[in-house]
Amino acid sequence: MKSLRTLLFAAAATAVSLGIPFAATAGDQHSLISEPYNLDTGLESRSISFENPTGERGAGGKAASKLGVGRKGSPSRSLKPGDVVQLCDIAGKGTIRHIWITTARDPQNLRSLVIRGWWDGQGHPSIESPLGDFMGFAHGKVMAYESAVHSVGRSAGMNLWLPMPFTKQARFTITNEGEKDVPFFYQIDYTLGDYHPQDTGRLHVLFRRENPTTLKQDFELLPARKGKGRFIGSVMGIRALAGNWWGEGEIKVYLDGDQEFPTICGTGSEDYVGLSWGIQQTPFRYNGCSLDDQGFVSMYRWHLPDPIFWQKAVRITIQQIGWKDGLYERQDDWSAATFWYEPIPSAPLPPMPDVKARTTDLWKE
Repeated sequence: MKSLRTLLFAAAATAVSLGIPFAATAGDQHSLISEPYNLDTGLESRSISFENPTGERGAGGKAASKLGVGRKGSPSRSLKPGDVVQLCDIAGKGTIRHIWITTARDPQNLRSLVIRGWWDGQGHPSIESPLGDFMGFAHGKVMAYESAVHSVGRSAGMNLWLPMPFTKQARFTITNEGEKDVPFFYQIDYTLGDYHPQDTGRLHVLFRRENPTTLKQDFELLPARKGKGRFIGSVMGIRALAGNWWGEGEIKVYLDGDQEFPTICGTGSEDYVGLSWGIQQTPFRYNGCSLDDQGFVSMYRWHLPDPIFWQKAVRITIQQIGWKDGLYERQDDWSAATFWYEPIPSAPLPPMPDVKARTTDLWKE
């Protein structure tokens, strides 16, 4: 039997003979990190910001400041209420590998700014979320922490590290649905030349909020989707509306035809994010809680080493069950930014809550 190394070398040789960058054919994100000495990936490194809005070669830093051309001439923009600004429109095949953003750290602003993303010419966005939740935290409350997907600085330096493949086009916008002018800085780092099969999963992100949830009706982290895909995880926000413990509700993952009962069933809300006996403000790489204060909780779970796949259909929910001298059904304020991959064409996302519904009852600094 041939060794794995022999098979990999054979695959690499075949890829190279076809003009395909091998790193991109064999889990390139892993290869780029685990093999930083590999200089022959066939990929081109690019970056888009206000200093180089097209990402073209040799086109960065052309704007002038009072110090002259190329001396910090266009690092940011002021977003006025109603502004829609295109962050990128990348043609070709490639992978977005990192997004960095900063803006005013006001909770109202971080729930009023909306980021949207489109893949490969599809008419409706595959990503639609308030900026703060997309970048790793609920309630608009900036907390410094790091996970496998996000890293956030205490002054709202926000990073997203999930790879985002595309085969023809990647387009992102930011919209200010708030009432104030706000500063906005960003950078999108990506590679061109990646090989992705047409049915490669594209990143999808959906934001939902129910304030309050419906009694005895489980909150949907991911409403029903059809076709194949992979669940990555959610940034979940809870604002407890009553005393006592809120988190006895179980995660339910309905896969490929599950109806009344799910294939994957958890044991409690804090258990789902890898904690126990109540919630604790403890952020870890794939699981944890970045905020637990004054009844506000922001917690997350990333299914990267423990994948959840489906081939035909999926629906993911979490219950609202509390404990007061025993289990009882309850209602709370729940939100979630949910991340998953599925091919395109894909179905439109459910409607996102409007700005009033998103910004009511937020954390107050």
